[in-house]
Amino acid sequence: MLVLGIETTCDETAAAVIERAPDGSGRILSNIVHSQIGDHAPYGGVVPEIAARAHIDLLDGLIDRAMREAGVGYADLAGVAAAAGPGLIGGVIVGLTTAKAIAMVHDTPLIAVNHLEAHALTPRLTEPLVFPYCLFLVSGGHTQIVAVLGVGEYVRLGTTVDDAMGEAFDKVAKMLGLPYPGGPQVERAAAQGNATRFEFPRPMVGRPEPNFSLSGLKTAVRNEASRLLPLEEQDVADLCASFQAAVLASTADRLKVGLRIFEERFGPPQALVAAGGVASNQAIRGALETIARKAGTVLLLPPPALCTDNGAMIAWAGAERLALGISDGMDAAPRARWLLDADAKAPAGHKNSRAGY
Repeated sequence: MLVLGIETTCDETAAAVIERAPDGSGRILSNIVHSQIGDHAPYGGVVPEIAARAHIDLLDGLIDRAMREAGVGYADLAGVAAAAGPGLIGGVIVGLTTAKAIAMVHDTPLIAVNHLEAHALTPRLTEPLVFPYCLFLVSGGHTQIVAVLGVGEYVRLGTTVDDAMGEAFDKVAKMLGLPYPGGPQVERAAAQGNATRFEFPRPMVGRPEPNFSLSGLKTAVRNEASRLLPLEEQDVADLCASFQAAVLASTADRLKVGLRIFEERFGPPQALVAAGGVASNQAIRGALETIARKAGTVLLLPPPALCTDNGAMIAWAGAERLALGISDGMDAAPRARWLLDADAKAPAGHKNSRAGY
């Protein structure tokens, strides 16, 4: 089964072709990603209108390149998958409309993919992973602990009540004068810093529900940085290291609770899986190894290139759904918001944030 995948939910324009074998294993034939970092850097963040226009300019060429690198023609495709949300609605419309056009012209099934489901299923592209498993989905827009019970079967166990983890990293970087994108810059600076210099709070530690909160920690960093002005390079490094240490401590506690609840409700997880752009952070990846070991399970981490937004994960999610006979009509709608667990409710204390819930 060959599937073309298209990703345009934020500031990466991406297209890929994957192959799904009858035994459920996968292989990436091409995976082309164009980052728009340079377009958005002058503004310190993603500008939706700029992102959407860039997708329009770039997408056709990327799809052509992905098809050529894979060595396949449109007649060979079993399906065309596109991220239909959640994300910046202008970009989502560009990708989904393009996929619909290809599907119509070549009479090929369309799969409108939930971007979060693509992250959730990515580990099955690279590993022989069976259900159920526990997903730590951590990105610029989402921080969730999810029980992955099967394709299309997801139960959210915990989420953020305010900022997503990636959002907090980016905002800390901005307040410390680090360049965009901020998350990798904080990680880089933290490697040169003293993580014990500042005693920042460990949000939500000890709470019975596995939710996250990053807003207060972010404020604590800002207050300390304001007290130290003007900041020296070592101050910035120490602030980043201390902030990251607080995030890691909070994450360890929250995942410990989440994994315990997972086992109580669904039995032992086959693995702890991390996905999303922040899962590329090497310090977080190292901490997750310790968390999984203490929980008596294994840790599975997709390669960093498959943690950030890409077309292969969209294609794979499409293939997983198509293998179950699931496809979508031409009336599939783009969505700015799209919960992975349709029955999930906003947690107590949830605040309005681009992280959603």
